[in-house]
Amino acid sequence: MSKITNTPALAHPSISQGNKVSSTILRWSGIALVATVWISAALFGLYILAFYASALYEGEMVRWNHVLPNLYEENSVGATAGIGIHFAAGGMLLLLGSIQLIDRVRVNFPSVHRLLGKIYIISSLLTAVGGLTFILIRGTVGGLVMDIGFSLYGVLTGISAIQTYHHAVKGRFVKHRAWALRLYALAIGSWIYRMDYGFWTLLTGGMGRGMNFSGPFDHIMDFFFYVPNLLVAELFIRVNRFKTNSFLQIIASLVLLFATGFILLGTYFITLRSWGPAIINWISAF
Repeated sequence: MSKITNTPALAHPSISQGNKVSSTILRWSGIALVATVWISAALFGLYILAFYASALYEGEMVRWNHVLPNLYEENSVGATAGIGIHFAAGGMLLLLGSIQLIDRVRVNFPSVHRLLGKIYIISSLLTAVGGLTFILIRGTVGGLVMDIGFSLYGVLTGISAIQTYHHAVKGRFVKHRAWALRLYALAIGSWIYRMDYGFWTLLTGGMGRGMNFSGPFDHIMDFFFYVPNLLVAELFIRVNRFKTNSFLQIIASLVLLFATGFILLGTYFITLRSWGPAIINWISAF
């Protein structure tokens, strides 16, 4: 009579191999996306210095209005201070965000990760408060819809910053990393906003855009520059809960690769037409 044992059945070799392949694809898709975002965000950070910071340094802040109408008014000190803080702190987010996502920095240099993390959280809160202050005092150029979209963006950024710090202090590092990823997705919003506009204008000639950002495309963009980012971040967070499902991993990889291709293409064209000339002119002035 044969013995009946409770030994679990071995996983099918092809399934195990499939999981390994899909996990590898997902991992490298994530690395490609982060690297692409980092390069593009760094270029945008240089553009901020070249355009906004240089105008501030030279005392010609009226140049801000060349890109966003009515952004600067000489007699509106509070609003100018708010938007100035928003730009300066936002530049810090673009420079530090990708560094905080690198596992080797977090594991091998935890003190650096914590220090940069504190600067990142403070910068996030300043970005949110600065932007909300400007909206409260002056309102946005696009009117009520833009006021709502941008205010929600500021509130979500503030909440994500607080939650990221709170879970880190409490030692809940899985939740900390999830909120940090959401915060990063929001932090790159201003960069996405400009790139989407450049990309849309290139493809359609500006269809759906209106005076003072009041067209149907403008209203969509009041939310589109951060909502899709959050959806991708949530996918990235939650797919790790399904590590044995190769199909879900492949779907997530395709989404990440699509986002990477979109960012690469958008970065190329907007750097060629806008960011690049401003950066070159700024550097050549020294």
